[in-house]
Amino acid sequence: MSTPLLIQALQGRTLSRPPVWFMRQAGRYLPEYRELRAKAPDFIAFCLNPEMAAEATLQPMRRFGFDAAIVFADILLIPGALGQKVWFEAGEGPRLGALPSVQSMADKAQQAGEALKAVGQTLSLVRAELEPERALIGFAGAPWTVATYMVDGEHRTMGKGERGLARTYAYTQPEIVYGLLDVLVEATARYLKMQQDAGAQVLKIFESWAEGLPDDLFETLVLKPHQKLVARARELGVTVPLIGFPRGSAALAERYARECDVQGVALDTACPLEVGQRVQAIKPIQGALDPLLLRAGGDALDRRVDQLMEAWGQGPWIFNLGHGILPDVPIAHVEQVLKRIGAQ
Repeated sequence: MSTPLLIQALQGRTLSRPPVWFMRQAGRYLPEYRELRAKAPDFIAFCLNPEMAAEATLQPMRRFGFDAAIVFADILLIPGALGQKVWFEAGEGPRLGALPSVQSMADKAQQAGEALKAVGQTLSLVRAELEPERALIGFAGAPWTVATYMVDGEHRTMGKGERGLARTYAYTQPEIVYGLLDVLVEATARYLKMQQDAGAQVLKIFESWAEGLPDDLFETLVLKPHQKLVARARELGVTVPLIGFPRGSAALAERYARECDVQGVALDTACPLEVGQRVQAIKPIQGALDPLLLRAGGDALDRRVDQLMEAWGQGPWIFNLGHGILPDVPIAHVEQVLKRIGAQ
């Protein structure tokens, strides 16, 4: 059985073209997704329905033939497994209830994988249908990113770049933040192990809120928790490649690549090409097409794809967006990119 291109890239191999998948490739830009989503009572129920989530995962694979599928789930399933109320409000996004005590969450952390076994069932269903040459990706939110939602959630400050209350607590009430991060390391490691056991061949750690942190907070809120998470996941038996995504970390992505034992580093839209080259000299990279440019299309999209191919195409590199695909992206623009890089 041939090794999927995505895994070959994470092994550092030079390939004739970069493997490609898009963050949020299953989503509202697809009419078949919108039709499926309308059948679920709410978003959390959708994520935890293995048959529906598996269908959402497979839809973009059937339409585009990406080199990898990523399980349809959400980074905010972990808080629910730890006893915090989570729901999504139409037009406003996620909402979270009062933060439980750290001790009560610590008591639940070891059972996080079991609590979210529906995601594992989704992975198993997808793996059974997915062609062997296409990789299956599992994922989780990184401890700091999930913690920001958990702390800020009750106060509804989500969406603010500074992450509101959580970032202030890191200065004024560090015992709450760092205690929560330790709980999330344990819960997330067990969640990732469950995903591997269910069929995930690659696991991604989404640190959506590394942006804007000074270097001292980047070390304590992002780098050290990632190091602990990777180490704990390996202790539990995780052997598949890990991709870390310290979104918005700028030049600190180089330090992350050197000091965090992930097999690949995902880069965001704002990462300069030369920084990407320096990170690429350390380990395989992923990214970083602007989702807004994907929406815009045209000659500008072709030019940027060519620039990325020229700068990073020698590999190891996984072609992706710098953040998730937008709901109003034309399907033709996705096809345009895939043809440009030789993936269609």
